[in-house]
Amino acid sequence: MKINWFYFSSPPRFYALAGRLSPLFFALALLLATLGLYLGFFVAPTDFQQGEGYRIIFVHVPVSWMSMFIYLVIAFWSAMALVMKTRISMVMAQALVPTGALFTFLSLWTGALWGKPMWGAWWVWDARLTSELILLFLYLALMALRAAIDDERRADRACALFALVGVVNVPVIYFSVKWWNTLHQGASVSLTRAPSMASTMLAGMLVMALAAWAYTIATSLKRARTLLLEREGDSEWARRQLAGDAR
Repeated sequence: MKINWFYFSSPPRFYALAGRLSPLFFALALLLATLGLYLGFFVAPTDFQQGEGYRIIFVHVPVSWMSMFIYLVIAFWSAMALVMKTRISMVMAQALVPTGALFTFLSLWTGALWGKPMWGAWWVWDARLTSELILLFLYLALMALRAAIDDERRADRACALFALVGVVNVPVIYFSVKWWNTLHQGASVSLTRAPSMASTMLAGMLVMALAAWAYTIATSLKRARTLLLEREGDSEWARRQLAGDAR
């Protein structure tokens, strides 16, 4: 059986698929977040060094992972838009930006809540923190750049190129604790070695990461549907959809 990978690149087909999947992923995100927070706050043991204050990691670490991963996905869709010229690619890239900005802000905010009792300061110009702050500026710049350009095609191209240039910041964030002498602790979870935490801690963190992943898919699909209607407003299928929604 031959699979047509471009079947859902048609805006009306993608719109219908996104409408079916978005509520499912919202429900999955709620279920996983409830389970993850329960494991993190009620099942995981108290850390012998940081006490109860360490539990912020069950939010901080997953949103930090997702803040970087989302930017990589934006860069992927941006490259697809430049190379393949598919309309859905740039719609997906644009739809992911606000969620990426939200997770980056949450990463910085929860990091400050963690850093105050552990380091004695809300903020330090640490390499990891500073590069994460730059990531937030990149997300905000993407939104500002699109808003500043009226022509849709020029805005798409400018944002795609900007996203591809900015992606170099992601490995800087990830490897900053290895490249420089920083206050931020190293990775507790690695693909090359055993985790340095209790299994219940790891389970809670991974479940929360899956919750953040499901929420990202749900919000990006929901936002992509709105963007498609804005972009395809003159097409027959979009007019029919808008007419149906108005009833």
